[in-house]
Amino acid sequence: MPTKPNTKKTASKKSHTKGSTRRWSAEVTATSDATHPPEGLFKKDAATIARTLASKKVSPKGPASGMRMLTFYINRAGHNLSASRLRELEKAKQLLHRRVEQEHKKAA
Repeated sequence: MPTKPNTKKTASKKSHTKGSTRRWSAEVTATSDATHPPEGLFKKDAATIARTLASKKVSPKGPASGMRMLTFYINRAGHNLSASRLRELEKAKQLLHRRVEQEHKKAA
């Protein structure tokens, strides 16, 4: 019986400039004209994180902008977050989501 040729596809790697270790997220963080949360904010309790990210000082475009910052942080931290820290950040995300919903109800 004839054997099937090996048709396994390999994932292509995105090429970076030789010697470059910077990723797009590092560039976005460094050059973005978006506001930045205060240093050490994501190490605090959920209520403080949600309140700060919903404030006009940190998120001038509203709590939805703060939600995007929090999601970006969670996604970038990835496996480096402890389970307890991730739970606290997810709790902050829920609190912030409630604020986003309140904003939408006010606007409607």
